[in-house]
Parts: sequence; structure tokens; C-alpha cells
Amino acid sequence: MVYVGGGDGELIALDLASGAVRWKYRTADNLIGESSPAVVNGVVYIGDLGGMLHAVNAADGKGRWTFKTGAEIKSSPTVVNDIVLIGSYDSHLYAVDAATGRQRWKVLTNGQVHATPAVSGGLTFIAGCDGQFRAIRIADGREMYKIDIGGYTGASPIVAGDRAFFGTFENEVLGLDLKSRAVLWRFSDPDRQFPFYSSPALFEGKVITGGRDKMVRALDAVTGKPAWTFASRARVDSSPVVAGGRVYIGSSDNRFYVLDAASGRKLWEFDTGAAITASPAVAAGKIVIGTTDGTVYVFG
Repeated sequence: MVYVGGGDGELIALDLASGAVRWKYRTADNLIGESSPAVVNGVVYIGDLGGMLHAVNAADGKGRWTFKTGAEIKSSPTVVNDIVLIGSYDSHLYAVDAATGRQRWKVLTNGQVHATPAVSGGLTFIAGCDGQFRAIRIADGREMYKIDIGGYTGASPIVAGDRAFFGTFENEVLGLDLKSRAVLWRFSDPDRQFPFYSSPALFEGKVITGGRDKMVRALDAVTGKPAWTFASRARVDSSPVVAGGRVYIGSSDNRFYVLDAASGRKLWEFDTGAAITASPAVAAGKIVIGTTDGTVYVFG
């Protein structure tokens, strides 16, 4: 099954093999923006631009519960055990009981929470629109520490061990040392000053991300120095997925690209005829991605 949210306010379940529609769930006419569905234990969780978090049966599309925040949700949910973590533009990160939809706790930040929470070692991490990277204890919502990142970000962090990586709207990609709670390195292209909205992937010591300067980059995770670059024809807001030694990523130049993860060499591309800002999903030997004209593509 493929679960995808649309700009018409519908969450749709498609058969992965055939593309046939299994069911549709309406979000009370609230449009679904950047929030991507999370599927855990037979339940689909997704946020909408009306500020509602929805829990829907994965098998039949029947609603289980909704949880209302104070503003639009562009963050994607992260499910940890029996808790759903979700950010809202009301400046809060919420922890919601996965079974009942009741609030466990919420944490106030100084700006919209756009990022999807990362999780490691009992903590959840968000890079915020307030220029702060926060580590919050999942059990009770206590803020354990924060790191000043010097700019706001729409990208979601990736956490591996004691390192975190993400891009910012200050035209930088950052590597953080979570042990020393400091910025390890900053990458900024002196000739191409554009924001990084794409959320990074990590592969064999490389941080791979797209940029609004039309580039896909791999940066050394230790030093932040470029390992390779690939030039598309328009901004790259799509977040990469790495599988089988290949990078799968979309671009606003209407193309879906497949790159060699070690070298950045293009293996193939496909012209969809519409911009791709969504991120791909990989499962069962297939790649699934949606475009801005409302089409879902599956590649085998």
C-alpha cells in the first residue's frame, strides 16, 4: 500500500502493484501540505494545514481520532513507541498518545516548528525556525539542551550517533557535535548563496542534500567539505533517499534523478512534466514519488 496526502485535502491509499485506489479519507477540507504520512502498527498519521493531526486505519481508511493544534502543520509525524511527535506552526512540538489522540506534553519554541522530529537515545531533536536546535526528552517533554544554529531552517535534521546534520535558510549546511553541544562545521558555497530546504540523507560518511541553487551535494560528514556535486536545472527542495548505493531525488525542473551515491554520477532521469518537491519512498524494489500536478509515479 502507498499512502499519500494531496493538496485537495485527501489522504489516499493506493495499491503498490497496480496503483488502484483502495480508499480515500477526507481531512474536513483542510489541505495537506508538506506533512508526509507515517504508518505504524496499522495506523496512518498525517497533519494538515488546518492544524489537525489525523490517525486513520491503514486497512480501510476509517478515522480513529484527530488532535487539534493552534496553527497549520507542515511537519511530518514521528512515532516512538506509543507517542506521536508532531510540530505545528503555533510554535509547539507536541507529543500525542498514539492510541487515544490525547496530549501527553507540548514544548513551546520561539518560532514555527516546521521540521520533522528526529529521534535517538530517548531524545527527540528539532531544528527550529527560531534558530535553535533543541534536544527534548521524549518521556516527559523536558528540554535537555539547545544549540544556537544562527539561522532558521525548514529542513529536518538527521541524527547519527553524536552528530546531527541539516541545512538552513542562511545558505548553510551544518554539522553538529551533540556531545560538546556545538557546531562542528558549516558549509556555504561562496559563489551560490541559496537556502537549503531539502532534508539530508547520510551514506557512508557523506551528508547528501539538495539546494535551492539547483545542486545536489554530498559533503564529508566529518569536515563538511564537498565530496561531489550534481547540477539539476532548477531548485531542489525534494529530500533524497539512498538505497542500494543510489540517490533518489526530485527537482523543480520536472525531473526525477537517480545518482550513484559514491560519485554523484547520473545513472538515469525521468521527466514527469511537473515539478517534484516531494521526497521518494522506497519499498519492495519500487520507488514511489508524487509531483505537483497530482500524479504519483512508481518505478521498478
